[in-house]
Amino acid sequence: MPAATPGTPSLLRAMNDRAALELLLTHGPLSRTRIGHLTGLSKPTASQLLARLEDAGLVVATGTDGGRPGPSAQLYALNPRAAHVGGLDVTPERVLAAVADLTGAVVGSFELPYTEGAGAVDQVTEALGEAVKAAGLQRSDLHRLVIATPGAFDPQTGRLRYASHLPGWHSPTLLDELAAALPMPVEYENDVNLAAIAEQRLGAARGHEDFVLLWNEEGLGAALVLGGRLHRGWTGGAGEVGFLPVPGHPLVRQVTRANTGGYQELAGVQVLPRLAAELGIEATPDGTPDAPHGPHAPHGPHGPLVAEAVALLRRAAAEPEGPYLRFLQSYATVLATGLASLVAVLDPEVVVLSGAVIAAGGDPLRALLEAELAELAPARPRLVTGQVRERPVLRGALESALAATREEVFDTSR
Repeated sequence: MPAATPGTPSLLRAMNDRAALELLLTHGPLSRTRIGHLTGLSKPTASQLLARLEDAGLVVATGTDGGRPGPSAQLYALNPRAAHVGGLDVTPERVLAAVADLTGAVVGSFELPYTEGAGAVDQVTEALGEAVKAAGLQRSDLHRLVIATPGAFDPQTGRLRYASHLPGWHSPTLLDELAAALPMPVEYENDVNLAAIAEQRLGAARGHEDFVLLWNEEGLGAALVLGGRLHRGWTGGAGEVGFLPVPGHPLVRQVTRANTGGYQELAGVQVLPRLAAELGIEATPDGTPDAPHGPHAPHGPHGPLVAEAVALLRRAAAEPEGPYLRFLQSYATVLATGLASLVAVLDPEVVVLSGAVIAAGGDPLRALLEAELAELAPARPRLVTGQVRERPVLRGALESALAATREEVFDTSR
């Protein structure tokens, strides 16, 4: 279809259609009268709009607004089955896949333990296939797929960088192989960047144009959002702060070969058991900190090192006094050491603290980190805890896929 000329009826119709679809996405089911009121359209024009969108399969009638005075009005909603998207979160432990409908509701998911040597393409297609099957769909029904991995694919070479710990994902032909195996458009994004997208669209960073998300689970990472957009850098490596040289730890050289750096060695998950042991906080055989005055913290769906760190921090946050308070203070200091460099360079409005390890420290760790940062950095951004706690990377992958798909589906001028 030729592009519509500005000001023509077809363009105005497309603009009105888009406005109505966005309202239904935001507010849920609305009556014809309410849509007319919110868009400024007359009742006959709103009726024509809804009929047009219903014929296109984008809107469905969902019942009436019974219970109000006067005649009941027909309600209309965005058709959730008008489009579906997929998201994958790939780690060295597992491949997690999910399918969402156009409203963002997850309608199918599947978790596949990562098997080294099984082949990246085979594991991606198996996990996605099972999630699609759980949704009652076919893979060809997906409009778009976003795959999250540690590190980033270099746009010049197509090879995965900054993530040598992810087995099977470093072949120079991998992206071509995945494209041949998957029948929908596929995008690849850094896992921490996608956690930031989830927070930007659904969580603690809503309404903020400039923010940093600091992530700590198996590795330390950051996402940088500047002017409302992700900053990825020339090779996709912006935010790989684990490689940042920092005071308080010897320089790590040949960092890409070592797959670690100064900030990771100073404040990564692996230092927490040592910090605890130095303060006399012992771990029980199952990896949780010795806690004679209360229950052990649960491990959660992570590797043993992360599980131990999460348990230590949850216990310390529950009783922030004595050695537990000193433990939190020590960890806040090492985290602030690297974060201060980011703040000095970027001057963000907000820093979102995310990932299972940082989240386990709760408000006590956040307050101590804020106090440390105030002494180390010239600017004083507000520190907030991430609000998207349930699979934030996967949620970000779905949100990224949904944003692109809605742009296509909502454009009725095509």
